[in-house]
Amino acid sequence: MKQYLDLEKFVLENGTHKGDRTGTGTISTFGYQMRYDLAEGFPIMTTKRVPFKLVVSELLWFLHGDTNIRYLLEHNNNIWNEWAFERWIKSSEYTGPDMTDFGLRAESDIAFQAVYLEEMARFKERILKDDDFATQYGELGNIYGKQWREWRTSTGETIDQLADLIEMIKTNPNSRRLIVSAWNPEDVPSMALPPCHTLFQFYVADGKLSCQLYQRSADIFFRSAI
Repeated sequence: MKQYLDLEKFVLENGTHKGDRTGTGTISTFGYQMRYDLAEGFPIMTTKRVPFKLVVSELLWFLHGDTNIRYLLEHNNNIWNEWAFERWIKSSEYTGPDMTDFGLRAESDIAFQAVYLEEMARFKERILKDDDFATQYGELGNIYGKQWREWRTSTGETIDQLADLIEMIKTNPNSRRLIVSAWNPEDVPSMALPPCHTLFQFYVADGKLSCQLYQRSADIFFRSAI
């Protein structure tokens, strides 16, 4: 937890004010690193509530190679709703209230927030009950799970990066190629959200497994006392 608090303090004191895609603005720093020894325990935050079940269901969703939010909704996980909802309201089939910039408007306009929540509830219900609607509007493109489990090659074949990784760890643990990447430049434009945790690499030494993750972008939640 202290490492995370140190990160918050560092960004507040040394970060750069920048604009961003959402128009909200950020204070950011580049290339900050943290290290955790899992032998000492799981590095979960203790100064704010962390809905761990949502973390688990999203990770299982990735591992399944799934890219449709129906699985998440079936497990009461709403992490990816807005990305799918945005595709729905921008489609030619949507005829409901104007949802332009729904995220920002819902924060500042109470009346609009009620309309938005009603539309979102209706959208989620259709994803859960209407197979055809879910197939078309629950999809997020070739995001994490697709790249991890079914990376598409130039020859039309697919690569299961996770299966290959596990096999290499078992048969060639000294390899320096124990890498899984979610950043597929060809697919990025069609993804609802390009991967934030873009690449991770494993390292085996002395019977222990280490992992290093590269994350291109990450929100920092300032809800704790520094």
